[in-house]
Formats: sequence, structure tokens, C-alpha cells
Amino acid sequence: MSKIKPSKGAPYARIMGVGGYRPTRVVPNEVILETIDSSDEWIRSRSGIATRHWASPEETVTAMSVEASGKAIADAGITPEQIGAVIVSTVSHFKQTPAVATEIADKIGAGKPAAFDISAGCAGFGYGLTLAKGMIVEGSAEYVLVIGVERLSDLTDLEDRATAFLFGDGAGAVVVGPSDVPHIGPSVWGSEGDKSETIKQTVPWNEFQGGDVSKLPLNQQGEIKFPAITQEGQAVFRWAVFEMAKVAQQALDAAGITADDLDVFIPHQANMRIIDSMVKTLKLPEHVTVARDVETTGNTSAASIPLAMERLLATGKAKSGDTALVIGFGAGLVYAATVVTLP
Repeated sequence: MSKIKPSKGAPYARIMGVGGYRPTRVVPNEVILETIDSSDEWIRSRSGIATRHWASPEETVTAMSVEASGKAIADAGITPEQIGAVIVSTVSHFKQTPAVATEIADKIGAGKPAAFDISAGCAGFGYGLTLAKGMIVEGSAEYVLVIGVERLSDLTDLEDRATAFLFGDGAGAVVVGPSDVPHIGPSVWGSEGDKSETIKQTVPWNEFQGGDVSKLPLNQQGEIKFPAITQEGQAVFRWAVFEMAKVAQQALDAAGITADDLDVFIPHQANMRIIDSMVKTLKLPEHVTVARDVETTGNTSAASIPLAMERLLATGKAKSGDTALVIGFGAGLVYAATVVTLP
């Protein structure tokens, strides 16, 4: 017989508030075209992206997260001191340690919560949401702040015709808290590590430490390129369209609902063609509102789902209490999907 006292948390969890921050600088496709041989029409037809936001030096990962978190906490109607854990998903915080979550927790006045970073690429928000739900039901925290934040402009090769136009910056945050009824469905998440080379960082950081610099990539001016994100576009597109629609359907099945029961669909904002293909494959009814934030925000990786959620609610295209399917997918390759009630 175990002598350990069982943990006791809330029966269920829910998203209580959402907040977002987009950098002030809006970058149109014309700026991207200064360094690649392409056209505005080609970029829009391939990705659906017209503009994206790029952060200034002052709009750091921490600063953007603090802004988004403040809005989410206010929207949830709680105080920062009530936050028991802070989870940050990012691939663009360049300090390996300490976790940026600890700095954010301090700056928002959260006291001494558990705080840690996760690296799950574009599925990071879904991973964080799943962890937060588990903490609340397990009883280790009453309220959890989940942040997705990226400065992908720092990891963009502006000479790479395949990716230069894709990425943007921003932060999105949600507060997850206790509930007497289920408002976050079962998570369908996983990884396919055999495809890890399809989205990756071009050069490992340690190649810059005592390595053979002659093997490092150079830009058009003959300077060593900073590491950037690269991908095999067609392979990623096929995987996202065909495999992620299956995962999305599994999340609906796990939640015990059908596409007809949905009000909103919020997929990772990677590419408009991927979004449209998933809508078609899932046979979503016309009444379902589909997030297409990618057009003006670009691909912000872990930040894309909470940013899209915040904008849908702020513009009235979605409303509190709506049932939404969210799915993220990206580098790893990793994925996470679930059905939630919007705050």
C-alpha cells in the first residue's frame, strides 16, 4: 500500500482569458522582394501572406510576452499573484538557460510560480495547453499562464526564396483555470521524428565554436550567415494537408463531437493553402468560422494559434462559449490538436 497522499485538483480545466501582442512594424511583401527574386502575386498565391509583423530591438521575446500575458490575465479576471505556473513555448529565445519563463513570471508580478520553456515548434501552444490542463486537474496549480512567443525574423534567411516571406513575430497568451465541466477536450498529440530534417535550423550553434568556418553558409556579401529556419516545402505541405487533417478528425472524435458541432476552426497559421485544404478534407460546414490570420501576421509558430484566437474574439468573428478545434503542427515533426471552448 502506498503512503503517498493522492493529489486533488479541479475536475476539469478551461481557457479563461486570451491576449496577444503584434509588433508595431508591419512588413509588406515588397520589403521581402528586395532580397529574393519573386513577386507579390507569387507569395500570395503560394502562402496567402500579404504582410507580417517584425519586432524592433525593444520588442524582445520577454517584452512581447509580458504585453500579451497582461491582457490574458485581465481578460481572465484574476490577478498575476494567482498564477501558479508559467509555460512558454518558443524557439527564438537565444539563451539556453535560464528559461525565459522565469523572467516573464517576475515581470508580470506572478510571485514564485513554476516556470519553464518548451520547444515544440508550431505545435508548442497545444503542448503547453495540454500540460496546463494536466497541472490543474492534478492540483499542482490553480491557474496556468501559457505563452507562445516568437521573433522568427531573427531566424529568417532573407535570401532564401522558399522561406523568406513566411515568418513573423508576436506573442499570444492564455490563462487556463479550473472548471466544473469539460471545456478542453482530450489532446491528440505526437511526433514523427523520422521527418525531423524537413524543418530545421540550418546550422547548429556549436558550429560557430571552434569549427571549420569554411563550411558555414555565406550571404551575398560573403559574410557568414546567422542560423536560420529552413524547410522542404513540398514535403511539409503534403504532410500537413494529408496527415494533420487525420489528427484534427481524431481530436473531434476524442471530444465526442462532429464537424457540425463546431463553431470555429483555428489551425496553426502556416499557409493559407494548407488551411483551405484542411477545411475541405474535414468537410467543415459553412457556418464554421475559420481563422485566416496568416494573411496579415505570417507564420508566428507557437504564437499563431493564440494570436488568431485573440483576433477572432476581438473582431467579433468568434464569441465567448464557441466550440473551437485547434491544431498546431511543425518542426520535429510534432503536432497537437484538441477541442476547446473559447473564453
